[in-house]
Amino acid sequence: MKILVTGGAGYIGSILVPELLKADHDVVVVDNFMYNQSSLLDCCANKKLKIVRGDCRDKAVIEKELKDVDAIFPLACLTGAPLCSKDPLGAQSVIVDAVKMILNLKSHDQMIIYPTTNSGYGVGQKDKFCTEDTPLNPVSLYGKLKCEAEKMILDKGNGITLRLATAFGVSPRMRLDLLVNDFVYRAVYDRCVILFEAHFKRNYIHVRDIAQAFMLGLTNFDKMKNEPYNVGLSDTNLSKKELCEEIKKHVKEFYFYESPIGEDPDKRDYVVSNEKIEKQGFKPNISLSDGIEELVKGYNIIKRNNYANI
Repeated sequence: MKILVTGGAGYIGSILVPELLKADHDVVVVDNFMYNQSSLLDCCANKKLKIVRGDCRDKAVIEKELKDVDAIFPLACLTGAPLCSKDPLGAQSVIVDAVKMILNLKSHDQMIIYPTTNSGYGVGQKDKFCTEDTPLNPVSLYGKLKCEAEKMILDKGNGITLRLATAFGVSPRMRLDLLVNDFVYRAVYDRCVILFEAHFKRNYIHVRDIAQAFMLGLTNFDKMKNEPYNVGLSDTNLSKKELCEEIKKHVKEFYFYESPIGEDPDKRDYVVSNEKIEKQGFKPNISLSDGIEELVKGYNIIKRNNYANI
């Protein structure tokens, strides 16, 4: 197939694009390289890759590149609650308006697979798993915008949405502002973390397994289309305290403390069922423990905090 990937040089894209090329697809990446990343340099020798330095909101660029593609992966995003709060107008234009433009420009036959977030569940019921039928109740602007984009895609038809758990792991376009990545970095360099509302739970998934979820959706599109799917590790519905206990197994000097005062600005607290996509054959390859070990090694390379979105 020929696939258009917006934001293809980002945290997920720089893992996914090489996988698509390895599977012999032609890939067009549109990215504005806002973080000055060089994450796709090692793919440039591949004749099946085309890179367009452009903005996902630029109609002329997107219209031109959409013409002869079979599938679209709109990865371009201002990702995370802090970044969206800092630039709400930019977040609206990238997350919602750009997707709306793609939906208006694409043909009915062109497939679309979109990464949304299971943070859309907001605050779940205690000990009750959130499934794809659970009402969405996002608590951040980021969550609200991603849920809005998801609804547009599912309403339009011929699309799949992947409600991603909190991603972790090493990527050529590294991010340190993801919870696992951040806590492991602090464990390695600061040796300590102060936890606010340490009982809040969420689900996690390695970035390479996210790429595999996209590949699964592409391969099984007709069977999976017009549905949302939770994508996470079913054995990692963990609180922040439990996450720190897992990290301590790898960094023995790590100390974490639960603060009796203060609040976490991120109010997400839920447990998630990934059974629906597992029934489609999704089997994550990388455990949380393996990901933590990978990050510890990676942080022997990264020693400056210049890989976060903000």
